[in-house]
Amino acid sequence: MKKLLYLMLCLACFAGCSKDHDDDGKIKIGEDFTEKVSGVEIEMIYVKGGTFMMGATEEQGDDAYGDEKPVHSVTLSDYYIGKFEVTQELWEKVMGTTIRQQRDKEDSRYILAGVGSDYPMYYVNWEEAQEFCTRLGQLTGKNYALPTEAQWEYAARGGVKSRGYKYSGSNTIGNVAWYSSNSSSTNPVGRKQANELGLYDMSGNVWEWCSDWKGYYSSKSQSNPTGPSTGSYRVLRGGSWSSYAGHCRVSYRNYYIPSGRNNYNGFRVVLLL
Repeated sequence: MKKLLYLMLCLACFAGCSKDHDDDGKIKIGEDFTEKVSGVEIEMIYVKGGTFMMGATEEQGDDAYGDEKPVHSVTLSDYYIGKFEVTQELWEKVMGTTIRQQRDKEDSRYILAGVGSDYPMYYVNWEEAQEFCTRLGQLTGKNYALPTEAQWEYAARGGVKSRGYKYSGSNTIGNVAWYSSNSSSTNPVGRKQANELGLYDMSGNVWEWCSDWKGYYSSKSQSNPTGPSTGSYRVLRGGSWSSYAGHCRVSYRNYYIPSGRNNYNGFRVVLLL
């Protein structure tokens, strides 16, 4: 009887296991999957590698700035990227601090631009975003990181499914982004239209930290570029709730000091294979 009960429990456990992973816990390459950390889900989208033209391509028009040029060819390997920006709930589970505590590190008098479990995390500097990736990797046994600038732009453009939009998922910014004309704070993630890969808020809501130092583009073709080896500023991409439409374009480049925090900078993660 005890053996039968034990067998039934084992079968029930097996049936309830996530189908997003192989039996040994490895990811099924080529399929989206959901990671769970302390009861919080992280939905990860598979990005098939390929070659794309990075920078101020034709659809960016006269809005493009000089640091978005020259347009150049970039080839990337496969990777995964977060379906959503890192939320306040996920941050608190991994890092142990609330949005208010993060704000207070900068100045307790500063405003909170949206509070809630499904709101994007902000008041996070680049160094803390890096630490989040390290801790997430320790909790899951996987290689999480901030996206390179090239990985970010390729995903924002829709990867191999790209339709050549000016913003991430549309030529009409209001369809895909919370920005200065339709928002006065952050908004819960995933409320706008997704892009071609099923990614949300790549344009607008909060700026997203990338791993690269800010540098100038080269006209030479590149493979899996990681940016300059040194610098003074780290790259941010995508625009935010307080940004003009032109700053939410897929090729627009922003930057900030690595130790700086504010209420419009956040991030999302990639999983390196």
